[in-house]
Amino acid sequence: MGGAKHHIPGIRPLGSLLVTAVIAYGVVVGAAYLFQRHLVYFPSSGHGALQPDDFHVPEMRAVTLRTDDGLTLTSWYAAAQAGRPTMVYFHGNGGHLGWRGRKVRNYLDAGMGLLLVSYRGYGGNPGVPSEAGLYADGRAALAFLNQDGVEDANMVLYGESLGTGVAVEMARGREVAALVLEAPPTSIVAVGQSQYWFLPVRLLAREIYDSAAKIGEVRAPILIVHGRRDRIVPIKFGRQLFDLAPEPKEFSEIPDAGHNDLYDHGAAERVQAFLRRNLDF
Repeated sequence: MGGAKHHIPGIRPLGSLLVTAVIAYGVVVGAAYLFQRHLVYFPSSGHGALQPDDFHVPEMRAVTLRTDDGLTLTSWYAAAQAGRPTMVYFHGNGGHLGWRGRKVRNYLDAGMGLLLVSYRGYGGNPGVPSEAGLYADGRAALAFLNQDGVEDANMVLYGESLGTGVAVEMARGREVAALVLEAPPTSIVAVGQSQYWFLPVRLLAREIYDSAAKIGEVRAPILIVHGRRDRIVPIKFGRQLFDLAPEPKEFSEIPDAGHNDLYDHGAAERVQAFLRRNLDF
């Protein structure tokens, strides 16, 4: 006997919604994997027209760094006064060298040498930024200073945000004078997973910057400076990295600072005080 088929209301639409949701989620995951470098690096275009004079550091000059994978990068450099260390500054994931001019002004005024490192793909430099690429750029920076007569023992490696991953990589196993980390993540993956909790970031990530796994190999005094109101790299990550770091180490919390305004709340003075406590100048 042929009876009429009864459709239970809502079953088919619910199934369709689930399929659509799964497909949409898959698209989001795939896009995150394919375009993750666009979520990590935000380079500005062109610094060919930019001059140190325009960014409050007229004593600096453009220099050329040559990487071991064949790139020629432009960075800014000022030699140290006698008896002063040289800071190697690895900036964060956005902007260009000029954005850091006001931040480093105090170090130049103190007679320190300064190498502002510009990465591949940033500020008109050739190449495409990547973790391996930025490490190559860091090695080129240290090689340039060695060739200019600056020994590792007279270098202060300074990392800002994502640049802390480069600074830690450069410091591991080297006899540098000090390591300063501004708003450091334990790793890009850890911060990314906390921000994009709905994605399997740990499975997708190709850019890692795993400072937590490396900081134990640092053989220099370490300062971590972090803002309590940081919402981009929350302060808990800086504290976790500090807990993993070997002695001697200091943690400087700035209560009113976020991620990008630490120098508006006295970070430079804290860094200089740390350097004077630990270095002979």
